[in-house]
Amino acid sequence: MAVKFLGQYLLEQGLLSREQLLEALEAQRQCSPMLGELAVEAGMIDARQAQAINDRQRREDKRFGDIAIELGFLDAAQVERLLALQKSRRKLFGEILIERGMIRPEQLEQALAAQKAERASAEDGFRKALAGHPIEREVGLVIDACNKQFLRILKARSQFAAVLPKAEAAAGRISACIEIEAGRPLRIGIAADAATTRRIGCAFMRIAPERCDTELAQDALGELLNVVMGYVVRDALAEDESYTPSPPDFETGLEGLTARSAHALVLAMTSELGDYALAVGR
Repeated sequence: MAVKFLGQYLLEQGLLSREQLLEALEAQRQCSPMLGELAVEAGMIDARQAQAINDRQRREDKRFGDIAIELGFLDAAQVERLLALQKSRRKLFGEILIERGMIRPEQLEQALAAQKAERASAEDGFRKALAGHPIEREVGLVIDACNKQFLRILKARSQFAAVLPKAEAAAGRISACIEIEAGRPLRIGIAADAATTRRIGCAFMRIAPERCDTELAQDALGELLNVVMGYVVRDALAEDESYTPSPPDFETGLEGLTARSAHALVLAMTSELGDYALAVGR
């Protein structure tokens, strides 16, 4: 059973139309501005400085405000004001649906209870599948890094959905894989269908869809994986351990990655940009 965001769940249950879902997601995005957007809007920093902070976040696991203070762009009091403003504007997805008359409170309550039960079942299955697995730690690090970088770089939420049979790793997907040569080699792959890959590419490069062809989108997928691998390597390898990363490989695919690994898992992931798959192997 796969874990889904509330909007996806309501869509599948026929409680929301796709148009309503898109409208509500856009409303939620407007109610959940990133700290950098608020800082630029308030005139505390300019767009160039915000981009410099975002670029550094791709390399360091630090919050926007902490980096802004380190760079001297903002002081602690300004960051606190921005955080308070961000919190005051935030609305839950369910609140937005009710405010706009898209769903009744009792329908939302029932849907939340059912979604919670599904999530608990899926997470229990995930824990059982991972318990004692030789790459349990690495898989956890990859999921965590992916979810963080989707939010930071792509401005979209991502989460684990299900463990996939290895046979489902390749079907109709564009992929990128990276291998780390170390004492114990580490392999990570990411794959998505063409539409999701293009949305990821547009979000990564911040360009309009008409400017993003398949090749460019695949390159962006590889660059995103580079960022994810950097965070995973930092936490998975010993501080003094030497390693050599490969450039993104667009030919091997998740099926090839799992075949080359003594231990591997394929994971279904869901995001606000579309579903994708991760493969982790050693």
